Amino acid sequence: MFDFAGKKVFITGGTRGIGLSVAVKMAKAGADVAVNFLRNRSAAEEARNAIMDAGGGKEPLMLKGNVAKDDDIEKMFGEIKEKWGGLNFLISNAASGVLKPPAELTHHHWQWTLDINAYALLPLSRHAIPMMKGEDGKGTGRIVAVSSLGSIRAFQNYAAVGASKGALESLVRHLCVEYASQGINVNAVSASVVDTDALKHFPNREAMIEESLQWMPAKKLVTPENVADAVMLMCSDYTSMVHGHTFIVDGGLSIMLPG
Repeated sequence: MFDFAGKKVFITGGTRGIGLSVAVKMAKAGADVAVNFLRNRSAAEEARNAIMDAGGGKEPLMLKGNVAKDDDIEKMFGEIKEKWGGLNFLISNAASGVLKPPAELTHHHWQWTLDINAYALLPLSRHAIPMMKGEDGKGTGRIVAVSSLGSIRAFQNYAAVGASKGALESLVRHLCVEYASQGINVNAVSASVVDTDALKHFPNREAMIEESLQWMPAKKLVTPENVADAVMLMCSDYTSMVHGHTFIVDGGLSIMLPG
C-alpha cells in the first residue's frame, strides 16, 4: 500500500514495541531507516537485524542518545545529515515515565517524564525541519508524535505520563500552526492499551487489559502493528491535508469509557 522508496525516516525509541514496528514497516516500504536507542545494545542489534531483513539487507542507522538531552539530539542529527543530507519523516516515539499515584510523584519524576515524552519533540523538530526543506524554504516533510489515551482519559498511576502526553498533543497543534504553511505536516497518533514490553512495568497491567477489553467494541487489544499502520498513513500522500490532528487507534475504547 505504501511506497516510501528513497524516503529517509528517523524514529526515536525505534528498537522495540511500536517504534520497531514502524521501523520494520518503513523498511519494507523501501525507506532508509534511522532508529534511536538509549542504552540497550542487545535490543538495538536485534532491531538492526529485523530492519535489515525487512528492507532487503539495507543497513539502518543506529543512533545512541537520550532524546531528553539537546546535545545528544544535535549529535544524532549530525550523523543523519552526514549520511543522508536530508530527512523526510520524523517519528517521535521514545517514551518513559514514572508510574506512581500523584501524591508520590516528586519533581524529579515529573521532570524526567515531561522531558522525554513532551519536551523532546521541540529540539527534534527544530533539527528535523530544516532538513525537510528545499532551497525555496518549502518542504513535504512529516512529523508524527506517538501519544496515548492518557492524554484525555485518567488511568491509575498514570498522572505524570498522562500529563506529558497531553502536553505533547498540545505541542503538536502549535507546531502545526508554525510549519503547515511551509509544507510540513505535524500530527500525533494516540493508542489505547498496547501489550508491549512497556506495559509489563505497569503495576496494574492485568486490570488495565481486562478493563480495556470490557469496554472496547473491537474486543481485542491494539497491537504495535496497528499503531505503526496509522503512523505510515500519516506519512503518506493520503493525509497531505491532515495537520495538527491526533489520530486515535483504540478499537473504539475512547468512545465507550464513562465520562
